[in-house]
Amino acid sequence: MTNAETTATMHAIRQDTLGGPEVLKLVEVERPAPGPAEVLVRVHAAGVNPTDWWHRASGGLTGGAPVPLGWDVSGTIEEVGLGVTRFQAGDEVYGMPLLPRPAGAYAEFVVSPARHLARKPAGLSHVEAAALPVAALTAWQTLVESADVQEGQRVLIHAAAGGVGHLAVQIAKARGAYVIGTARAAKHDFVRALGADEVVDYTQTPFEDAVSDIDIVLDAVGGEYGPRSLKTLRAGGVVLSIASPEEAALGPVAAELGLRAVFSIVEPDHAGLSEITALVEAGKLRVAIDTVLPLAEAAKAHEIGESGRTTGKIVLTVAATATATATATSTAAAPTD
Repeated sequence: MTNAETTATMHAIRQDTLGGPEVLKLVEVERPAPGPAEVLVRVHAAGVNPTDWWHRASGGLTGGAPVPLGWDVSGTIEEVGLGVTRFQAGDEVYGMPLLPRPAGAYAEFVVSPARHLARKPAGLSHVEAAALPVAALTAWQTLVESADVQEGQRVLIHAAAGGVGHLAVQIAKARGAYVIGTARAAKHDFVRALGADEVVDYTQTPFEDAVSDIDIVLDAVGGEYGPRSLKTLRAGGVVLSIASPEEAALGPVAAELGLRAVFSIVEPDHAGLSEITALVEAGKLRVAIDTVLPLAEAAKAHEIGESGRTTGKIVLTVAATATATATATSTAAAPTD
């Protein structure tokens, strides 16, 4: 008498220890299954973000333990869990599942709460769509929801050619703001093409000497950029910090000056994604792709990202042939009378 046990598996990037990019390995793991209000997404592409290498090296917000990396995802619904009515199998979706909790989007399949996803924007490839959620939601939630950016306001975007920055420039312009970006001289044409009204070469001129009367600063750099950015603000202005939790300490300093400083962590939000989709489909938001690599080269993607020299986003692709497999393990039971 023989009992057959079948387990669905998939390829995914995992790490056993915290450390540099070299700790990232392609392994075979058990394929997840969706629970109530969740969906299983067959991943076509996964975006790479600074939060990924921060969590890889330090454990980030997880208490120091290695976590399955990846939060940006674009793909197709493979299976829906109990109670899901927004999607059905075969729908093309994109989103940012679970952040800051582990999602594990560097994989062939990922489970997501249904309401952490939205339908993929028409006309975008999966690579383009996977580059959007974390960076675009960060820009949207800070500029629109936290600062309520308005027509005619002066907005300073640091690292304006970067993943968050290049989308923030476009979102601020779509809201009618006057936008100033900081970037190296080689990237000025790119930033201007996004709609920036001015670009400052921070390697040649301290930005706080070059700009003033700013209503909103979006700081994706961190460190000394926060305190220096306070010097550019007009009365009542705000610095929106997103680089590291330590920046929350800037709040009391700003308050003493009659200013505001806010540190925020991006949250999953299908309503925000729908706003981003509308901007994309209206031709007001486009994502720039710096590098595309296969899933197995996640370590190389992190090396490129940590160089700080990218323009736009890095994306990992999952090859169409690299689908989940069923591994059959047979065990022979002892004969019984």
